[in-house]
Amino acid sequence: MSQAGQEKPPILAVNNIEVVYKHVMLVLKGLSLRVPEGAIVALLGSNGAGKSTTLKAISGFLPLEDGEITDGWIEFQGQNLKGLQPHQLVRRGLFQVMEGRHIFEDLTVEENLACGAYTRRNRAQVRADLEKCFDYFPPLKERYKSLAGYLSGGEQQMLAISRALLARPRLMMLDEPSLGLAPLLVEEIFEIIGRINRQEGVTILLVEQNARIALSVSSYGYIMENGRVVLDGPVERLLKDQDVQEFYLGLGAQGGRKSYREVKHYKRRKRWLS
Repeated sequence: MSQAGQEKPPILAVNNIEVVYKHVMLVLKGLSLRVPEGAIVALLGSNGAGKSTTLKAISGFLPLEDGEITDGWIEFQGQNLKGLQPHQLVRRGLFQVMEGRHIFEDLTVEENLACGAYTRRNRAQVRADLEKCFDYFPPLKERYKSLAGYLSGGEQQMLAISRALLARPRLMMLDEPSLGLAPLLVEEIFEIIGRINRQEGVTILLVEQNARIALSVSSYGYIMENGRVVLDGPVERLLKDQDVQEFYLGLGAQGGRKSYREVKHYKRRKRWLS
């Protein structure tokens, strides 16, 4: 797919990668994408499209699931990531917030946040960044000494994002941050994601099934199907695309609302299969 419209140099470049699980299952089939520094880029698609696998390929988690990159390469800040472990990538400024949040439920909020800052030595800067997290997510200050397992789903998502922020990431990858959250809370979380991008300068790669909310905060988007990018472009162009409107925003050709049950079984246009 063309990268036209992305003028800023990419902080992340994924170049024609193939990913295989258990030496037999081909999941990503020549996937490429670019994330310009300072941008929010959305990676959209239905269940099983390969979105989470893409993030795991970037963050180094594939070997934990018996997966491997068999072709292509990934560059972060101009450096090839081949052979680097997840903890090494965190030190370089790349942090993934996993789907389902994956907080440490038996630790307190304080202890979870301390885990995010484990690579840092300047305690004064850590305390200043902790106050920023409390500014973005006030409930965490109120629950600072509470066990993380007793937080609500929304508070756990706030904790997961704050833990990532305390690692001082250059690029934060968010996997399904709206998962399991009430609609009003989803709006709040995404508004804060936008603020973090603008105020902290953190580049964000956002994997999300809720295309409407993801595109509302992003400047560029990729749409995946069956391990490939089938459509990409600036958000303004994607929002006008008939396929995106019908299959991801639930808007029919006449402006009528379609259910996601229908969307799941749509017949792809020929140009999406080329």
